[in-house]
Parts: sequence; C-alpha cells; structure tokens
Amino acid sequence: MNIVLRPARERGHADHGWLTSAHSFSFADYYDPTHMGFRALRVINEDFVRPGQGFGTHGHRDMEIISYIVRGSLAHEDTTGGKGVLRPGDVQYMSAGTGIRHSEFNASSSEDVHFLQIWILPPAQGLQPSYQQATISDADKLNTLKLIAAPDASSGALVSHRDIRVLAGLLDPGATLSHTLGLGRGAWVQLIRGSVDIMGIKMNPGDGAAIEDIERITITALSKSELLLFDLD
Repeated sequence: MNIVLRPARERGHADHGWLTSAHSFSFADYYDPTHMGFRALRVINEDFVRPGQGFGTHGHRDMEIISYIVRGSLAHEDTTGGKGVLRPGDVQYMSAGTGIRHSEFNASSSEDVHFLQIWILPPAQGLQPSYQQATISDADKLNTLKLIAAPDASSGALVSHRDIRVLAGLLDPGATLSHTLGLGRGAWVQLIRGSVDIMGIKMNPGDGAAIEDIERITITALSKSELLLFDLD
C-alpha cells in the first residue's frame, strides 16, 4: 500500500492581489522538482479571483484543462465558441489541442470566485481543440463518487482524450465510499473542504494524496466533505 500525502500547507502559493493561488505541483514561478505532477496529472491550482477580475484572453496548446467551480461565478469565453457563466457544481473540460485562446473572469462584482484549475497531459499532441461543460448537482454526488470525465462517451460524462476518470464526491459525516483501481493504475485525491480518512491517513482542506499499489481505496468522511478523485493511467 502506497499513499503519499501532499499537505495543503506545503503547496506553492502566489498572491497577485487580484488572484491568490495554491499550487499542488510546480507552476509558473513556483518550481519544485519533487512535485512536477502525478502520472498524467500535471496541475492542480486552487484559485481565488477577486470580484470583476480574471485571466485575460491567452492561449494554450496540447493540454486537457478542467475547471471545477466551488463558490461564486466564473465567466468563460474561448475560440471554439464556448461561452457562459459557471457556478458551483459546474465543470468545464477544454482540450487545447493544436491551440485555443480563452478568458476567465469573476462574473460577480462583490464575491470572490473559488475554483480548481486542473491540467492533464493529453495522450498525443495536435488534437482538435474542443470545449465541454456539465452541471453536477449536490444530489448527483451526495455520498457517492459521481463520474464527471472519462474516455467513454457512453458513460454520460465529459469526454477525455486521456484514459482517465475524474470523480466528484460530496460526503455527509460518517459516510464511507470506496473506489477500485485497475491493475497498474494510480489515483490522486484532492480534498476541497471538510476532513476525510483514507486508509488511516487523515486529510484536511487543500490536501492531496497520491495513491498507488492499492486495489481498493476506502474514504470515510470525518465531517461534511467535498473531494475530487482522479483515476489515472
């Protein structure tokens, strides 16, 4: 059994005034050669953007980018035609492929927007750019692990080019969930809020955990909790 905790307090941090961000892995001016990602998972940034502020139009390529909204509202626009305001429970999946330009702004004039920005390495370069969006209600993920992204379109989840599965859970105190990993696969758990126990290891808000060499992962909520689980090739 191999579980390695990435405590929230040890993440990289940036404060740009309009944006505060915590980096689970090396990103921008934060560089740590021991934390460059985990398997195909390259970036997990926990971002807080001030009212009316945001990321102006900029480009990406050859990266799969997920945004998961925790609190507030985020206005998105990109060169594939994707446009709209995302709110808690909304998830966007953007494949940058050969090149995409987009902007993200806090749609509120009074409240911060809190969201997770996640980058996943694509299986190949030069893919066709695309944009997808879905709403996952609290009821959909209550005391279960709700599949929100997967390579199989028939699953009803957002479609990933990579052989990954992204699951979201909202747990009541005392609820226990389990997830089975396939042979040779690994998982990353990112705790958004609350506290959980994973196989005897306690996690607090902002903590991450890299998990390998375990067939069945068991998660017990110690308080009302929200998390993401990445099942990775």
